[in-house]
Amino acid sequence: QVQLEESGGGLVQAGGSLRLSCAASGRTFTNSAMAWFRQAPGKDREFVAAIKWSAGNTYYADAVKGRFTISRDNAKNTVSLQMNNLKPEDTYVYYCAVSKGSRWPAAEAEYEYWGQGTQVTVSS
Repeated sequence: QVQLEESGGGLVQAGGSLRLSCAASGRTFTNSAMAWFRQAPGKDREFVAAIKWSAGNTYYADAVKGRFTISRDNAKNTVSLQMNNLKPEDTYVYYCAVSKGSRWPAAEAEYEYWGQGTQVTVSS
């Protein structure tokens, strides 16, 4: 069992920055991946960024490349998403997720643990 809790969301002006954190309880497998997804009302959840827990490989959606950075602290069992140059189009609920599969990048269906989400609102 893995429990995830996101924090760091809030209201920010366009061009500003936020740092999201996801704290994971329970042990993760060495080949696991953690990721950030986001979702707007009435729309499908979309992938944002992923990181391999051990190796640190990263993968980003085109919409956030160059602006967002995913990182992890293995000792603290946390994954973070540094979001810079935020745009109103980044307004979503952001979720972190864990996949214990070996595929890279993992498909959304392979992420079996999800947090409750944290709201990010970017004003124009």
